[in-house]
Amino acid sequence: MDVLNRAFGAPVLVRAFSKDHLSNRPPPGSTVFDRKYKALFIDAGGTLIQPVKPIHETYSAFGAKYGVSLSGKDIKEGFRRVFAEPWPQHLRYEGDGKPFWRHVVAQATGCNDEQFFEELYQYYAKGAAWKLPVGVLSSLQQLKESGVKLGVISNFDTRLRPLLQELNISEVFHSIIVSCEVGYEKPAPEIFKAALSALNVEASEAVLLGDDPIADKEGARSVGMDAWLWKKEITTFEELVTKVLQTQE
Repeated sequence: MDVLNRAFGAPVLVRAFSKDHLSNRPPPGSTVFDRKYKALFIDAGGTLIQPVKPIHETYSAFGAKYGVSLSGKDIKEGFRRVFAEPWPQHLRYEGDGKPFWRHVVAQATGCNDEQFFEELYQYYAKGAAWKLPVGVLSSLQQLKESGVKLGVISNFDTRLRPLLQELNISEVFHSIIVSCEVGYEKPAPEIFKAALSALNVEASEAVLLGDDPIADKEGARSVGMDAWLWKKEITTFEELVTKVLQTQE
């Protein structure tokens, strides 16, 4: 997963809900649909939330006053290169994830100025740096009203929960599983098992939408879940609704 264009070992942090909230019963007065899946999980960075501007453009703009002279193309290639390299620690996104992101910024731009890094880090901690896909909220609300349990499974740091709240999307989900909290990152099976446990569903009853063929699709399938790739197998959230819900004759 390209995290900015984008799991048991530590306790799972999940908000408490009533039995009705986690049950398959839709709220009174809502339309009832047949369901192909009982649960839908969505990746965050690159799927649920997307950068307002291309990453390389933002790095270049912020870096200008710090002497960054690399072209956008070079920064983009450097960004991808550092994500392809192994990270020596157990988690990339441990806690606030700053050691990893500091390394990413320095390797992608050739600049290790601490103030430059902090400006970029804080910029991506704010909702203004991110956007939601067209139709996502109404589509997820339709799925929720039809009895589908909704969850997030994300390789991210401690900025994710505040971001989702600022973007007014967090409350639609029954659970939010973040790698920095559970101690495993996709494609490790433990993070998917934590998500399934949080919603009390079997792997065969759930599907994941994500943008990374390995971290998302292969990871989900390794525990028996179905998975679709965003922008390749699913191109709109309206299409997602159709695939999650059974077509009624």
